Amino acid sequence: MKITIISVGKLKEQYLADGIKEYIKRISKYSEVKEIVLKDMPIPTKESDAIDQEIKRKEGLEILEAIPSNSYKVVLDLKGEMIDSPGLAKKLLEIQTYHSSHIVFIIGGSLGLSDEVLRSSDYHLCFSKMTFPHQLMKLILLEQIYRGFKINNNETYHK
Repeated sequence: MKITIISVGKLKEQYLADGIKEYIKRISKYSEVKEIVLKDMPIPTKESDAIDQEIKRKEGLEILEAIPSNSYKVVLDLKGEMIDSPGLAKKLLEIQTYHSSHIVFIIGGSLGLSDEVLRSSDYHLCFSKMTFPHQLMKLILLEQIYRGFKINNNETYHK
């Protein structure tokens, strides 16, 4: 299995970078993990809905270009399906068995994901109705992927 994480926005906090690096190392026992970090566009101080939509559209085009072909695309979306950790483990197995051995998780920038990216995805996943910074969300996502591999391999992991 191969996992790619596409995210918008550079990681600035060292403690988050360290945590992400640690979980990528742990997951590498089960799967190859690749990160694609796209530059976020500057948001003007005078925001408007039209400007926000244009920024999301431009970031969306970059995301769509970065998606590897023949991959199963999972977007992190507040309107997506909420599942628990065993449910995510089951979903990882389902995707690998029936769809593709390459899963791409997509995390949008501070304005979210464009409609084009949302429409092109195969699955919409919601971790919480709360909003998290995208950098923190990447760490949470990687921890849950790791937990899913541990569950699927009947290995113990703290609760």
